Amino acid sequence: QLDLLWTRKQNVMYNLFDWPTQKHSKLIILAIANTMDLPERIMMNRVASRLVCSSTLLFRIWDCSKTVQKRIALPLVCFLLILAKLFPQLFGNVVAALSGDARRCLDICRRATEICECARQKRTAEVVRMAHVTEAIDEMFSSPYVNAIRNASLHEQIFLKAILAEFRRAGVEEATVQQIYHHYVALCRMEGLQSPTVSEIMAICSRLGACRLLLVEASSKYLHMRVRLNLSQDDVMYALREE
Repeated sequence: QLDLLWTRKQNVMYNLFDWPTQKHSKLIILAIANTMDLPERIMMNRVASRLVCSSTLLFRIWDCSKTVQKRIALPLVCFLLILAKLFPQLFGNVVAALSGDARRCLDICRRATEICECARQKRTAEVVRMAHVTEAIDEMFSSPYVNAIRNASLHEQIFLKAILAEFRRAGVEEATVQQIYHHYVALCRMEGLQSPTVSEIMAICSRLGACRLLLVEASSKYLHMRVRLNLSQDDVMYALREE
């Protein structure tokens, strides 16, 4: 996954893509990136030049409701889902809003069915309802990290939102404090809050790093320190969502 191999000097990606171009090389590289225009967006010319003979395959965004509807065609699930035609679309939209991962969507669907089945064995006949889906989602996204984010201060939560904004902009799950700071200032203005100083930003970053919500690069160049999330973006978005 190229997004995770990105570094400031891009030596890792250069060496990787230069290898197949060597004489008598029999190496074929299949790489995946969440950003469709990743070579044009972040790759240096010397790295992009190694991709001259490469081909690119673009995958369309998955249709959550259709994916769920195809995969729940199991006897038990079909028995439980009386509204099988309407439920996948409703369920799919709910989960897709929390996670862009089709596998997680199907896992939640499976868990909701299991919760419903347990309830059906204890009481009368039951069908999968949104209450089961909500319980499955809470289980799937529940973790000490999520609870830590919910109990974080307002400015710490805004800092996490700024990280997500920078990751979406760059298409890379790593950023410098300086890059995040620009989004942070904009979010503070939207909330009507006073923008913190650089030292206050570094203190926020340090606290989030101490809680292991962030992985912070050890460096004396404060604004140029690189930051990564220590949990998935889906978990952060779920923890920050408004009830």
